[in-house]
Amino acid sequence: MTIDWTPKAQAVLTAASELFYERGIHAVGVDVIAARAGVTKKTLYDRFGSKDRLVVEYLSARDARWREFLGEWLEKAGPEPRDRLAAAFAASEAWAKKYGGKGCSMINAHAEISDPAHPAYAVVTESKRWMLGVFVELAESAGVSEPRKAAEQIMLLHEGAVVMAGMRVAEDVFARAAETAVVLLG
Repeated sequence: MTIDWTPKAQAVLTAASELFYERGIHAVGVDVIAARAGVTKKTLYDRFGSKDRLVVEYLSARDARWREFLGEWLEKAGPEPRDRLAAAFAASEAWAKKYGGKGCSMINAHAEISDPAHPAYAVVTESKRWMLGVFVELAESAGVSEPRKAAEQIMLLHEGAVVMAGMRVAEDVFARAAETAVVLLG
């Protein structure tokens, strides 16, 4: 099913995105989404077919925004892998402050959707695989002898910082994680 991105469809996606992030995917019913969007449930189903498809669209849109956001930070950082890695962590911090008061939407979604058969599962896991790929490219560019291993270690640092920032467990988690991550590039 191809979505006809009418203003009402966009209003539904905007409402769903806000509600899913604020309250959780399973906690929000389509009736609440429709009411927030100012449409009927019929309109919601006409545009998206199912709540699952709406979840996929929410996560896909958020992932696309993150990729664009990170890309801008990496572009500004220039070609040096260590600078680009530091920029990735700085971008994550800026994103968390602006869009991530409740933590990572992908991690939050995975807590609710752990069945690989669910259509949103692939969006969540692909988002994290893509981020790992960014770190692999940076490790390869830096000439690290085992780029995949270094990238996985960097990813562990990054995801730990994402979780800690969302939970507000410690201060300056992205800067501290970046300090360690840069060392892994040699």
